[in-house]
Amino acid sequence: MEKTSAASPVYRKERSNTGFWLVVLGAALWGVDPLFRIILLNTMTSTQIVLVEHIIVSLIAIPVLWKFRADLKNLRARHWIAVIFISWGGSALATVLFTMALTHNDPNTVLLLQKMQPLFAIVLAKLLLKETLPRRFGGLFFIALLGTYLLTFGFTLPLGNWDNWIHAGSLLSLGAAALWGGSTVMGRLMLGQARYETVTSLRFVVALPLLIFMTWNEGAAWTLPSGTGEQAAVILNILGQALLPGLLSLLLYYKGLSSTKASVATLAELSFPMAGVLVNWIAFRTLITWEQLLGFILIWVALFAISKQQERSSTAADAAPKLRTE
Repeated sequence: MEKTSAASPVYRKERSNTGFWLVVLGAALWGVDPLFRIILLNTMTSTQIVLVEHIIVSLIAIPVLWKFRADLKNLRARHWIAVIFISWGGSALATVLFTMALTHNDPNTVLLLQKMQPLFAIVLAKLLLKETLPRRFGGLFFIALLGTYLLTFGFTLPLGNWDNWIHAGSLLSLGAAALWGGSTVMGRLMLGQARYETVTSLRFVVALPLLIFMTWNEGAAWTLPSGTGEQAAVILNILGQALLPGLLSLLLYYKGLSSTKASVATLAELSFPMAGVLVNWIAFRTLITWEQLLGFILIWVALFAISKQQERSSTAADAAPKLRTE
């Protein structure tokens, strides 16, 4: 029986497609974040929540870095710049900005503005990674963003809430979107040089000094509820926040990103708002409207179409050398 080599078109197509859906799954896990973060905001500041999350994950990440320490020897100056951007920008500052935006703004406005992230990522991927966009990418991008808008506002225009678009909360949300979009591109750059486990671990560990400084400079008191049950609830939510939308989601995300273009991966991340709507429906009894259902369908149509583009692109790339040698 003929064996299928690791370099065969079938293997390459499967790997590329699997990577795309791992990014979708990893980003979808971010959608469970409100289950934990909203409760924690009752007793902790935004910076304190992010710091504790990073401390917990770093207890797991530091042994991983030691195991794969050989990866660190291969990093050059540009890779360390990417690490600092990912950890300080994407992991620390962006998360704090987004959490602060939720306390300043209408949540729907914050969510929609944060979905500007693909625009930042696509532009940076074109400039820094010289990525070429798939055919009909612009149309699929528009369909995905239209679906995201329907998830957030339905068929209404947010003109009545125009004040929410022009004050501090909006700027915080846009800042988070820019940093997360840039982190997607920098993560793709790093994955050409190190394992996805190493990149994930560096993201959390390198962010710690900045978060410690930010928390100290903030000067807010550390408080916990007085009751034993309430304290246990806070601890369980911190652990859940750190391990599910924190560690596990990023392991899946960077594993998938290692075989997916940054410009394509950033659209896969639109699974985040879809998961968020589902969480609101299941956990907070927020009914899904038919406009949101239509938004779901549009985003999934775009994701499946992009997935097929990935398959065809991978098959064409493998077929090209064969044609030249015949």
